[in-house]
Amino acid sequence: MADSLVIVESPAKAKTIGKYLGSKYIVKASMGHIRDLPKSQIGVEVENDFNPKYITIRGKGSVLKELKDASKKVKNVFLAADPDREGEAIAWHLAHYLELNEKDTCRVVFNEITKQAVKDAFKHPRKINMDLVNAQQARRILDRLVGYKISPLLWKKVKKGLSAGRVQSVAVKLIIDRDNEIDAFVPEEYWSITAKLSHGGIAFEAKYHSILGEKRELGKEADVQEVLQAMGGNPFTVAQVKEKERLRNPAPPFITSSLQQEAARKIGFRASKTMSVAQQLYEGVELGKEGTVGLITYMRTDSTRISPVAQEEAKEYIVDKYGPDYAPEQPRVYTKKNSNAQDAHEAIRPTSILRDPETMKPFLSRDQFRLYKLVWERFVSSQMSSAILDTMTVDMESGKTVFRATGSKVKFAGFMKVYVEGNDDGTVEEHKFLPQLAVGDVIQSDSIEPKQHFTQPPPRYSEARLVRTLEELGIGRPSTYAPTLETIQKRGYVAMEEKKFMPTELGDLVIQLMEEFFPEILDAEFTANMEGNLDHVEEGTEDWVKVLANFYDSFEKRLEVAEEEMKEIEIQDEVSDEICEKCGRHLVYKMGRFGKFLACSGFPECRNTKPIVKDIGVDCPKCGEGHIIERRSKKGRIFYGCDQYPGCDYVSWDKPTGKPCPNCEAMLVEKRNRSGVKLQCVSCDYSEEVQDDDQEEQA
Repeated sequence: MADSLVIVESPAKAKTIGKYLGSKYIVKASMGHIRDLPKSQIGVEVENDFNPKYITIRGKGSVLKELKDASKKVKNVFLAADPDREGEAIAWHLAHYLELNEKDTCRVVFNEITKQAVKDAFKHPRKINMDLVNAQQARRILDRLVGYKISPLLWKKVKKGLSAGRVQSVAVKLIIDRDNEIDAFVPEEYWSITAKLSHGGIAFEAKYHSILGEKRELGKEADVQEVLQAMGGNPFTVAQVKEKERLRNPAPPFITSSLQQEAARKIGFRASKTMSVAQQLYEGVELGKEGTVGLITYMRTDSTRISPVAQEEAKEYIVDKYGPDYAPEQPRVYTKKNSNAQDAHEAIRPTSILRDPETMKPFLSRDQFRLYKLVWERFVSSQMSSAILDTMTVDMESGKTVFRATGSKVKFAGFMKVYVEGNDDGTVEEHKFLPQLAVGDVIQSDSIEPKQHFTQPPPRYSEARLVRTLEELGIGRPSTYAPTLETIQKRGYVAMEEKKFMPTELGDLVIQLMEEFFPEILDAEFTANMEGNLDHVEEGTEDWVKVLANFYDSFEKRLEVAEEEMKEIEIQDEVSDEICEKCGRHLVYKMGRFGKFLACSGFPECRNTKPIVKDIGVDCPKCGEGHIIERRSKKGRIFYGCDQYPGCDYVSWDKPTGKPCPNCEAMLVEKRNRSGVKLQCVSCDYSEEVQDDDQEEQA
């Protein structure tokens, strides 16, 4: 007969924990939060110390009755929600509903869902931490005040369905500011000169470095001609050779933001998908005879700390698998990237390094396997020795000029044997090998290649770049990044084009109004300071009511001004030349989550919509009559099809080029991956590398 009830958030977590605890425990799920502020009203008594008026969430009645009935049949109730602010708040609400004594040791937390971690946690239950609860309440009330006070203004002055928020508004402003930077950008000309050289049968390159002993930039073609004249057709002679060893250290284990960024770079996951799959790996996966096991530690964290037990297990594995040279003498300790980072949890790591990805593969879905492999490899590499690179810098003189060649080779792979961190531009690091060169050597020159370039504007934000920027500015917390990115797209403030954020006219308009009437909400420093204040509440050094009062004092005054002075704005749709085939009205341009589309101006009477067709200038290879156009799937992914559809059903995820294969005459298509772009034949094995625009900009 069970004598204890354990309540967690989800059925998957309940199933895993139930198997560990045995028959003396009943484990049930609350299905997330059970109480929240009402949707129909602000639900906060501002004049009464911001007292929140919580109500039971609609649809939770049967779940709560089941929990209440179960609690009456047992001696003990344990609340085992996630180990963060949200989890602590869920536990507090459950304690209130079940009429538990807040001073009882009813709270159980664990950073990983493994048999040992769960059993250890139940040996040390604690009281509910009201500092954590108050930090969650303060954030919830703060966001409610901003959202429920500003949003109605926007509905009245602009259009229904709009919203404002502390983190989401700053994110939209960052995207708009970047777009303005790009629009205002003036390209500047510059040149490079590359010498194609060879020595001892090994080809290599050297770049122009200086002229007449001075490092002079090449801003125009005349500067290039001056260098070529100064070379005077002389051969290259080695003037200086510098060789040294360079250590390269591994990246730290994942925190929430770095996991989202790297999953976007390496496996193409959206932030929301990364968190969803990570939740599955955390809550538990069925591993055959081993039963259900949580494969990774808690995935909402901004700490890079690793437990000594996990470090020791990693060291033993690394020594056994790769040899003693691959494990550092002392365990690695990583410092916090952000001074506001909380250290309550460990970094994201495998619950056991012995469960390597290939062993786990049969038990995981494709997405689970890819993310688990990423977490496992990142953690293992973070505990390994530094890589050692042999680097060589060679200066060569030709006339009155100096050209410089640099090369490196891996002397000792260290952590690079397992994993190397990605980068935002998707390029793969290559180690350039130089021949053995000595001072006085005369080098054969195969060609001298001047090349004109133009400086490029800063890139638009991808999800990974935006998450990194928000983190660097101290805006938001691990749990907020993914929902923030979803919200700004759902509201129509931004759209995704080629995996980059583009501001919409609506987003631009809302941010202009916010800048005029609520500038502090858009101020990154103000928002970061507020996050710091919430952290102080969590630490017990700041009173949550005082934090809210300090904010609301000036906010209320700004609201009064906005009510009086904000003018009503009517957003005019841009009218197209196309006519609606259903009602005869003009179609207008609208912005959706995945970019622009056409919709009938007679909405809501006529709900006809059409995609905007983009002809890529390639004839259809199947019917020969149609043209290939760019389309979007329901999920926003770009694909290519014939404009004669449904008469012709040609379709391709890869962009057709119209170029014939030199081997078999079939069409070549563009294949994009992390290392760049290549042209691939659709019929045979022929492929060729091409210079991508993004790579060109990085060169």
